[in-house]
Amino acid sequence: MTLESGLPEDPASAALKASLRRVFDSQIPNYGDYNLVCATPAADSSGFFVLGYRWRPPELVFAPFSVDSMESLAPPTAVNSTNLSHADEVAPESYEVGTTAGRVFRFSVVPEPELPPAGGGSPRRLEQDGDCEDFNSFLDTFLELG
Repeated sequence: MTLESGLPEDPASAALKASLRRVFDSQIPNYGDYNLVCATPAADSSGFFVLGYRWRPPELVFAPFSVDSMESLAPPTAVNSTNLSHADEVAPESYEVGTTAGRVFRFSVVPEPELPPAGGGSPRRLEQDGDCEDFNSFLDTFLELG
């Protein structure tokens, strides 16, 4: 893959994206309708999510995953206009989304998140600059729903 800058994508980042896509696609029947970003824990939260989003109808799908095994941790949670209680930007690049059932997700979406190393070594970096820009545009619209 080539990044928007015209530079080739780091093979390790491309492999990481493929793993995240597999986590999401294996759980969502209409997975092709969603764009994906990796959401990292925000302050006072824990857990990583493959975060699927689609513009029409506006929806976020939180798919928690293990950074060690790159496997799903729990069934995904969809948040849309029927179950959204609130959506706020709590700090730059950090958000809180809540459902009417009481689930609250605090997360960050940054252009180059670092995931902890798998089995030692260095942190794994994911290149998602363009995806992050699109997600931020989407979230500006989604925040108005909450």
